[in-house]
Amino acid sequence: MSNRLAAETSPYLIQHAGNPVDWFPWGEEALARSRREDKLIFLSIGYAACHWCHVMEHESFEDGAVAEILNRHFVSIKVDREERPDLDEIYMAATMLFSGGHGGWPMSVFLAPNLRPVYAGTYFPKEDAYGRPGFKTVLSFLRQKWAAERPALLASADQVTDAIRNMAQRRPGPSVPGPEHVEQGAQSVYQVFDHSLGGISSGGNKFPQSMSLDLLLRASRVTGEARYRRAVELTLERMCRGGIYDHLGGGLHRYATDTRWLVPHFEKMLYDQALVVPALLDASQAAEDPEKRRLFVDSARGICDYVLRDLGSPEGAFHSSEDADSEGKEGRFYVWTRDEVTEALGEKDARLFASHYDVSEHGNWMHPGDAHVPAGPKNVLQVVRPADVLARLDGVAPAEVEASLARSRSVLFARRSRRVRPALDDKVLTGWNGLMISALAKAAAVLGERAYGDAAVCAADFLLKNLRRDDRLLATYGKGQARLTAYSTDYAFLIDGLLAVYEWNGAVSYLLAAQSLADSLIKYYWDQDGNGFFFTASDHEELIMRSKSAQDGATPSANSTMALSLQKLAVLLDRTDLRDKAGRILQAFVDPSARNVLQRERMLCALDAWHRGLDEIAIVGPPSDERTRALIAKVHAAYRPNKVVAQAAVEDSHATSLPLLAGRGLVDGKPAAYVCRNYACERPVTEPEELFAAA
Repeated sequence: MSNRLAAETSPYLIQHAGNPVDWFPWGEEALARSRREDKLIFLSIGYAACHWCHVMEHESFEDGAVAEILNRHFVSIKVDREERPDLDEIYMAATMLFSGGHGGWPMSVFLAPNLRPVYAGTYFPKEDAYGRPGFKTVLSFLRQKWAAERPALLASADQVTDAIRNMAQRRPGPSVPGPEHVEQGAQSVYQVFDHSLGGISSGGNKFPQSMSLDLLLRASRVTGEARYRRAVELTLERMCRGGIYDHLGGGLHRYATDTRWLVPHFEKMLYDQALVVPALLDASQAAEDPEKRRLFVDSARGICDYVLRDLGSPEGAFHSSEDADSEGKEGRFYVWTRDEVTEALGEKDARLFASHYDVSEHGNWMHPGDAHVPAGPKNVLQVVRPADVLARLDGVAPAEVEASLARSRSVLFARRSRRVRPALDDKVLTGWNGLMISALAKAAAVLGERAYGDAAVCAADFLLKNLRRDDRLLATYGKGQARLTAYSTDYAFLIDGLLAVYEWNGAVSYLLAAQSLADSLIKYYWDQDGNGFFFTASDHEELIMRSKSAQDGATPSANSTMALSLQKLAVLLDRTDLRDKAGRILQAFVDPSARNVLQRERMLCALDAWHRGLDEIAIVGPPSDERTRALIAKVHAAYRPNKVVAQAAVEDSHATSLPLLAGRGLVDGKPAAYVCRNYACERPVTEPEELFAAA
């Protein structure tokens, strides 16, 4: 037996197709039934890689008694938050109001037939436990309230809805705030960092804070304050050496469940890979210590290689995530016993590997939820002793230890590959792919790795072919089908990715595609009254509110992303209207009081670019000429966050007609680089070492 979810394309929804719960996908059929039968809606929002979503499914949604209550008294709707971030954003705000500021997934929201929330929470155990009501208790309580105290319940829902709408309202300031707000914001972020272990602790967890790192690194460059850069380096070092990084297969887990970065929440999300790679590359360029540069570069390569190997789709795009669980246990795929390591490697290599990666007989991992019972002698791999220390202890050359560790990683990776893999969420999301395209194009430019750039181009071509309909984007692709009108983040992230591809390879088609998408984004999403982009299009289905935010969460907002991309497009295309839009976003969303800095870091980075201006760099020369490639490599070699790059072969009349390239040519028959501000250029140079010589 299967329910309506069997016909969906989302792996998360399909996971619930065999539940006895009479699930509906979000849509008019379910909403009309709620109105017709006068029943509360139970809205369950989660995602495929979510561990506690699986727990609640096994405990409650697979239980016949719970299903009987839901089917008789509620209309149950299951939503993939990654497909419907519009619903997730609105009802997460409600959940946090009901729960005193706590949110997460699975999200369990109860709606009146008018879609206003009457109650909300996250994970509920089936029975009362852990100091929280059980799911059956909640269902019974709300059923009684709906029958006996409906007016009070609806009045409360109205109040919550009004509160959500009020939180989303924002009036633009009289002008774009000044450049001092960038440094003030960096100082505020710096103050909440853990200066012993790196990162920012949130309820004992630590997430990759890529946007905070970006802001701190920019502030360090502008102010000369090395403490900002040191905070970035400490955080990335701890992440790259900790258990949050997969030392065998590359890639980053979603977050650490402790302050030491040891035990991760084991799912791997595409967006985390995409956002951390640029942070690592920037830090590698800004770092003064060669060992740190090497660590950051190696980790960035490891993430890119993981994405290409394990998240790449046959069509050329990227899948969304890998689960935390395998064989019903969180982290089972990734952890090791000392005996497993010894059996696979032999005693000599195992001894070095165990000393380097903290593998012991007693283990270093306690399974979540079993606070007093070790989950067996399991070990999450983390670097605790550098290879050079091991070499000194053994009296051997460091190269010998490095060779042993590399050999061991290869053996254990092959051994691990024979285990049952975590489930793959194989849907393709336009926005997350846009983020990954940007990361790969940057990696190609900084590291000189053409394979990464080629992968970015392949993914961009797939999206432009399969998820674009005329001038509109679609949000998701699965089972050979593109669907759902895109959100403003989809446009913003793909525009950013297309610009990164253009800056890497100079193919004008990607710049023109970015321009076309920006025009569509303005047409369908721009708020003509209050400035900035709404999350949903003007012709989107009507919900209880139409949100507009600049708050950066796990991924940046559309407004903070476009505040910088519009500045780049304005320079590349000489379009003052786009620069005006960027200014109006900054005017609307940068808080002059310096409050609310956290989760607005990407906006402050755009403010930095606004006031300091972009270095306009034009490269003219045949792409196949080694001298052209050397100039391009020099442009991308140093940490220079506020730059925009245009390239053209001399014979490419279409490219050289762009404003930044118009009138630029070879110098004495040699490829040349022009560094400009407001199209006024310094003397062109033909030798890489002459570029930025005065900077």
